[in-house]
Parts: sequence; structure tokens; C-alpha cells
Amino acid sequence: MTTPPFAPVTERELTVLRAQLGRPARGVVGIAARCVCGNPTVVATSPRLDDGTPFPTFYYLTHPAATAAMSRLEADHVMPELAALLDEPDIRAAYDAAHRAYLRDRAVYGEVDEIAGISAGGMPTRVKCLHALGGHALAAGPGVNPIGDAALARSEWSPSRCVCDEPGAAVEAEAP
Repeated sequence: MTTPPFAPVTERELTVLRAQLGRPARGVVGIAARCVCGNPTVVATSPRLDDGTPFPTFYYLTHPAATAAMSRLEADHVMPELAALLDEPDIRAAYDAAHRAYLRDRAVYGEVDEIAGISAGGMPTRVKCLHALGGHALAAGPGVNPIGDAALARSEWSPSRCVCDEPGAAVEAEAP
């Protein structure tokens, strides 16, 4: 888990991201979470893309197995079940705090009026996108985003087990 500011992204990391996404990654300001092999799992994305488009999803889940796992949970209609957790005052308060933390992290890279106060995934009042919430949970670490944590716990994917097509491809080889 890493919070801003992030180390500059390397060409190796961008190459892995391109393979993960099937397209070039846009607006990457850092790698916010990694697979145990070192490959990116979550990128941090500029709140305004190079073409001027506002982009509220600061923490963007890129790992194919992780995104597939979140898609399966959404297809299995887990979102209403997770949304029901917001009826618990402690969970609602933690989710609101996660929303504020997300906004603080993104603000390090600039404020964008068009997305002011908007985080991702439905925070702080709804559960809208498990990809965004899981990405935030992976970037921020356990205990920050309770809904993202719950989604990750329900998924068959684990950040502690590498299932990358090319394990360690983003990591620079150590000099002898």
C-alpha cells in the first residue's frame, strides 16, 4: 500500500499496465498497489487527464484477475449486500472517512472543480463500483475502506498470491 506522493512511473511499469489494460494507461501518476511479484495492481491517475477530461477515479484497479473478481461479485449481485452494511453506523462512518481520505489523496495532484467532492465507487453514501472500492482498499491498506475490504474478502482473487501472466515484469532487475 502506498499513498501520495508516488515514485515516478517507469517504462517497465507502463508496459505492464498496457498489457493489463489492453490499451495505453492514461494519466498515471504512480503505482498505488502491487502484486506480490511487483507488478501494478492499482494505479493512481491524475484528476485531470492530458486531454483536459476530469477523471475522478484516482485509484484505478488494473490487475486483470482482480478486475475479473470484482466483475464476478457485481454480476453475482453482491453490491446490495455490501450496501446494506452502510446501515451500520460504524461502517457508514468509516466509509465516509474513506471518502474523505480518497479526496485528500487525489488533491495532492490537483483540484478539479468539475469533480470537487466526488470520489469513486459511490462513496460516501452508496455502493456503485466494486472495482473502484477494491482499488481504493488495496491502495490505502486494510481498515481504511470497509466496503472495499469486504469486496476483496469476498473475492476469489488475493493480493498475496501472484497470478500474473508475466510475474515481476514491472520490476527492474537488480545489478549484480
